[in-house]
Amino acid sequence: MTLDLSTPARAGYLSGFANEFATEALPGALPHGRNSPQRAPYGLYAEQLSGTAFTAPRGHNRRSWLYRIRPAAVHRPFEPFTGPQRLVSEFGDSVDVPPTPPNQLRWDPLPMPVEPTDFVEGLVTMAGNGSAAAMNGCAIHLYAANRSMQDRFFYSADGELLIVPQQGRLFIATEFGRLDVEPFEIAVIPRGVRFSVALPDGDARGYICENFGALLRLPDLGPIGSNGLANPRDFLTPQAAHEDREGAFELVAKLNGRLWRADIGHSPFDVVAWHGNYAPYKYDLRLFNTIGSISFDHPDPSIFLVLQSQSDTPGVDAIDFVIFPPRWLAAEDTFRPPWFHRNVASEFMGLVHGAYDAKAEGFVPGGASLHNCMSGHGPDADTFEKASAGDTTKPHKVDATMAFMFETRTLIRPTRYALDTAQLQADYFECWQGIRKHFNPEQR
Repeated sequence: MTLDLSTPARAGYLSGFANEFATEALPGALPHGRNSPQRAPYGLYAEQLSGTAFTAPRGHNRRSWLYRIRPAAVHRPFEPFTGPQRLVSEFGDSVDVPPTPPNQLRWDPLPMPVEPTDFVEGLVTMAGNGSAAAMNGCAIHLYAANRSMQDRFFYSADGELLIVPQQGRLFIATEFGRLDVEPFEIAVIPRGVRFSVALPDGDARGYICENFGALLRLPDLGPIGSNGLANPRDFLTPQAAHEDREGAFELVAKLNGRLWRADIGHSPFDVVAWHGNYAPYKYDLRLFNTIGSISFDHPDPSIFLVLQSQSDTPGVDAIDFVIFPPRWLAAEDTFRPPWFHRNVASEFMGLVHGAYDAKAEGFVPGGASLHNCMSGHGPDADTFEKASAGDTTKPHKVDATMAFMFETRTLIRPTRYALDTAQLQADYFECWQGIRKHFNPEQR
């Protein structure tokens, strides 16, 4: 049996966020009433995959039990990967991470590769903070690829991967089953989970936030109530699916920002059954229940929060994943686009589709921007003039758009690649230079 990635998945998904799931591809493959029986059904091996410390509080403890044809330890020794090495995981001053400028930064989309390039080969780190080795902070990568992974499997030991496709679908085979992900959806692959990516549409491009710290979770809703924003039932986890395939395969590991490879004689997608709450999942951003003002003013962007990674300071997240989806704007006598802002947090933005309502031009799908701690930013001159003169007695729908933001508590440091690439827009600052002086002390 093999996992066919050439066509859309037929199996359904398991609904819910971080639920205690139980799923089996063969009847009776899950042991009854215990995790590690003396002999597992069908001659399988029992293996636990831990995403948190054994002693983490029950509400935060994440682990799964996998029942597989061979244990994950069965492979040859690792050696340095001979393909592209464009990843960074340590964000102190180094050759890869030069001093961080306070300038506002914006990039054009990462070009599609000319040579055949798979998902792993197409990864490049744009920015980040903290340290993978110390398990805090994050790395922000882009990917651009044009071929499916062929007899190659990948995992990151550095963090969980929040993948935001911008162009092209991703058929992702994992140890837990299969995820089919398209633009307007996201996928989260937990730390350590082995996976492979097929590209049914050929070219594919997107963004990744690799979270080194506390696992992503749904935010508390406070006075919003018991419903709203990203609802738990809309998160989908794969059902168990397996293949028993032998051959000359390659396992690629990411550890401390470096890629390593090992020969492996079988497919790691040999998990016949699993149960637990540590597993890959996907979410359709179009299902986000947007909250906004129906009186006046533009609320803080925290109302658009999808997922968070909490820090050790209450109320201050290490990472926020925020989206700006289609929505109605109804506030009267209000400047409706996002306002001018300086932020103690740092903001890396991307655009999946359409246009962002604070920028009339220059910020295109596949592009990115970075506004670091206390760097002034906000609408460009043209957007400000139009919004200042618009009729706010009538509601307006922001449509055909999907922007997002990775916001972090600590400085987001661009890599040498990001500062040297031809995609960096040297004239980004010009979008604010046309802002006119309107001040008149004689006229309120």
